[in-house]
Amino acid sequence: MFLIWNILSFFFNKYTFGVALLLLVLKLYLKFTTGYCRSDATIHGKTVLITGANTGIGKETAKDLARRGGRIILACRDLEKAKKARDEIIASTKNENIIIKKLDLLSLSSVREFAADIKASEERLDILINNAGVGAMPQRHTEDNLLPTMQVNYFSTFLLTLLLIDLLKKSAPSRIIMVSSVAHKYAKLDLSTINVRKACGPQRLYNNSKLCLMLFSNELARKLSKTGVTVNSVHPGAVLTDIFKGIPKFYYRIFLVIAKAYFKTPYEGAQTLVHLAVTPGLEKITGKYFVDCAEDKPLPLATDEGMAKKLWEITEQFVGLKPEEKFW
Repeated sequence: MFLIWNILSFFFNKYTFGVALLLLVLKLYLKFTTGYCRSDATIHGKTVLITGANTGIGKETAKDLARRGGRIILACRDLEKAKKARDEIIASTKNENIIIKKLDLLSLSSVREFAADIKASEERLDILINNAGVGAMPQRHTEDNLLPTMQVNYFSTFLLTLLLIDLLKKSAPSRIIMVSSVAHKYAKLDLSTINVRKACGPQRLYNNSKLCLMLFSNELARKLSKTGVTVNSVHPGAVLTDIFKGIPKFYYRIFLVIAKAYFKTPYEGAQTLVHLAVTPGLEKITGKYFVDCAEDKPLPLATDEGMAKKLWEITEQFVGLKPEEKFW
């Protein structure tokens, strides 16, 4: 028995050291490959609109851009949380030009009301950051008969962006930043079942929504190629934010231990968004995909023009796009 115990102890100690070493190497790799915005450019006189800006990456992006002197519009569903975020940003940056606007991406009517408000109250819009997103949500259709994950991550973002195009064109050179995800590379998109309940599981649905966002971003970049408005997509990295709070409590506790050790902080996750928003020299870079403040290669399907055009046509029908809302 003593011999067996010694043998087991040997293998346990041997492999524990190996695993610990592997985890340390992984931690160092993630630390040294994280990209940071190196530009010290200011944006005085510019207006920035950020969706989902009351927490996580959105709030950190808003804080950074406020520190650079921009007029920041926080587009949020929860106004109480938005007010707390605004107060925190003002206290941190001393920039009081922080505006809160109600936007519920689970409602297309809310998107239209919000866009109408922005166009009536704002003279310019220099930077639009479509940051808001959700993870796995119950697959129950919304009041607009859309799957919630697809509506927040893609359909409402599509509609909101198109409704604000005229203001962005008026303010050119201007920038649109789409917060996508590396998850788009694991999508299996069937346009015929894009809004069909239980056509795929929650994770696949999320992946598909991010691929749709990429396809939209690239097609929009083509349509805006001669307007001075650029459109680029971002994978912010694996970031510990509220998007994971939908995980069942038991698994969330386990996940939290791993995430705190290896995921990016919201500040780190915001860096590529800030880079695309402010860095000089990117005024003509459009239709690209960025990771850690550098251009990266997306899934080949994400650049498929034929698929993008078909998706665009289908999406127009799902969001009820009106003839007067088309800019092309």
